[in-house]
Amino acid sequence: MAALARPRDGRMIGGVCAALAQRFGTSAGTMRVIFLVSCLLPGPQFLVYLALWMLFPEERSSSASTTW
Repeated sequence: MAALARPRDGRMIGGVCAALAQRFGTSAGTMRVIFLVSCLLPGPQFLVYLALWMLFPEERSSSASTTW
């Protein structure tokens, strides 16, 4: 099972849709369309997006970095 992390590449705003797309094996564009269509329904979709943006950690860089 892949960990949910906001990717550094392929994001438009916060990377939440890209992270969910990676997790569920779909394209980020499809996930964005699903989110936009869901915004037409009543509910707190935008607040959920903001909460996920804060909860999902940012993906670590793939290059080997040295820590001090």
